Amino acid sequence: YMPVFNALTKPVMDVGNEDGRLATINFEGVVTPFDQMVQVSVFIGLLLSCPVWLYQLWAFITPGLKTKERRIALGFMGASVPLFLGGVVLAWLLLPSAIEVLTGFTPEGSANVITATVYLAFVLRLMLAFGIAFLIPVVLVGLNMTGILPGKVIIKYWRITLFLICVFAAMAAPGGDALTMFYMAAPLLVLFGVAVGICLLNDKRRARRNAAREASVGETADTATPVENL
Repeated sequence: YMPVFNALTKPVMDVGNEDGRLATINFEGVVTPFDQMVQVSVFIGLLLSCPVWLYQLWAFITPGLKTKERRIALGFMGASVPLFLGGVVLAWLLLPSAIEVLTGFTPEGSANVITATVYLAFVLRLMLAFGIAFLIPVVLVGLNMTGILPGKVIIKYWRITLFLICVFAAMAAPGGDALTMFYMAAPLLVLFGVAVGICLLNDKRRARRNAAREASVGETADTATPVENL
């Protein structure tokens, strides 16, 4: 817990050391340090166990899938873990810049005495929101692989999709500020573009496979016609 806590609070301490003004984390209650220890420890456990609970999410729908679809679901699970962790890492890397910019609006002569409960909740929700947001492209590709959501439909409603991504980023951003929303929306838009490309390629492959199947059925019918006439 202590190494993680020190790393999470380092951006605030750096603001105080570099700008020469008071910036610190405050524990306002007697039991607050213990409460924050439990909260951060649970979050660490959530990150370390993400391969397990992400697999359980996919395993929930696996009994209703065919053998080929199960292999696809397993591939999705393999993609979900690095994407979720990638979102958390991105939030970790952007945290110092976000803290520096947001605390830069503090009026001169004032101090940033931030409550530990508020700060840690902000940081943990930020990382969790980034991790979950990075799973959205996997959901889009999964729906496309099952034939529920064609790539052309996504392209047709791309304006609505971009609007929904921005709304999601605004709602998921713990701080409610434009900077955090932009940090979340930008990579989501990139991943959305990649997911759309994969969906379109899969649609073309499915169309070629269906055309080849129909041609094979037609050739079989033509071959069987003389035998039926005899």
